[in-house]
Amino acid sequence: MDPVLPIVALSLLLGAIIAFLFFNNRQPETRPVSIPDPIPFSDPNKKKNLSSYPLSKKPYSKPHSSDKDQNKRHHPLDLNTLKGHSDAVTGICFSPDGRNLATACADGIVRVFKLEDASSKSFKFFRINLPAGGHPTAVAFSDDASSIVVASHTLSGSSLYMYGEEKPKSSENKPQTKLPLPEIKWENHKVHDRKTIITMFGAKASYGSADGSTIIASSSEGTDIILWHGKTGKSVGHVDTNQLKNNMAAISPNGRFIAAAAFTADVKIWEIVYAKDGSAKEVSNVMQLKGHKSAVTWLCFTPNSEQIITASKDGSLRIWNINVRYHLDEDPKTLKVFPIPLHDSAGTALHYDRLSVSPDGKILAATHGSTLQWLCVETGKVLDTAEKAHDDDIACISWAPKAIPMGNDQVLVLATASADKKVKLWASPSLP
Repeated sequence: MDPVLPIVALSLLLGAIIAFLFFNNRQPETRPVSIPDPIPFSDPNKKKNLSSYPLSKKPYSKPHSSDKDQNKRHHPLDLNTLKGHSDAVTGICFSPDGRNLATACADGIVRVFKLEDASSKSFKFFRINLPAGGHPTAVAFSDDASSIVVASHTLSGSSLYMYGEEKPKSSENKPQTKLPLPEIKWENHKVHDRKTIITMFGAKASYGSADGSTIIASSSEGTDIILWHGKTGKSVGHVDTNQLKNNMAAISPNGRFIAAAAFTADVKIWEIVYAKDGSAKEVSNVMQLKGHKSAVTWLCFTPNSEQIITASKDGSLRIWNINVRYHLDEDPKTLKVFPIPLHDSAGTALHYDRLSVSPDGKILAATHGSTLQWLCVETGKVLDTAEKAHDDDIACISWAPKAIPMGNDQVLVLATASADKKVKLWASPSLP
């Protein structure tokens, strides 16, 4: 036998033993699994291998906390959100046909949204930039959807502007391809003794000999209320509440009455008297609503202009009949009294900050802070509640005067605005 062969065999045996001991003691870098783990998209070197993974296995896609919060805030009546505001929304108003919604924003811009479908994913709108330094505090439509009255406040005081569409200049060679932006038709400066205008409401005067012109009622943070002719901008009346200070004032839908809530338990009502030529002739104090035990925080007229609904810090809602013969010393009557169905953690009754009645007069929308409620006007019962309707206190609410298209349906819509930079559209709840 060749003496070299035993040496080679011994070497191979020793090498095999050493290799076995080395690999048996080494820990593996990866552990094979039957189904591979998902691979994050952030690894560019492994994107190519995603096609080999089972379809049921998805990359990491945990929802953000904001998405979860949004789901919690979702409410069945929440139809849509009008975005694009860069600051608190301080005023909203629907056009008479309900197809346009004007918003006043603290960023100095008035936006007019086209509501062609309440469920639309996006809304067309045009913007009105106020003169430099002006911050819009309220808006109201005048005679039509193209005429908008804006209350603005600057360091020098309050101003009113009426914006209207400029008539397009047609040309045979150059047809008009884009609608012109609104321009200022009239303006009034340093009104309300330079105090801030806090609310503004408009109504088409249809009572008595009124000619159907729009009358705008603006209320300042002081004690005065001024009536304006919507088309001309002329002042047609002025009243002083002679109370502490105004919280708000509203004009009845037919342009007959003005009512003010001024941090007192009583509500004063004035009547606008119209001349035979249809113009407003005078404004006179005709009655008071007495019955609340604490300050009235808000009020609104019913669509027929014959009733007023008031909310008070005494924790109650009252519905009043103001269609009385006041000239024969007949006082307005309390028709119904409802307890406000809101309480704090200690059980103390809360009050409502805002009120608005649906165009059919059947549903009352009311707010407290960021809470929104719908109540049956007939019974006072709560129809629905959105406890976190906005991320901040609700600043203003308004019902569209007519139903708005939503897909193939027509729905009554309530708009709410807040300091959270959002305007939301809500569907009307069903009555029992």
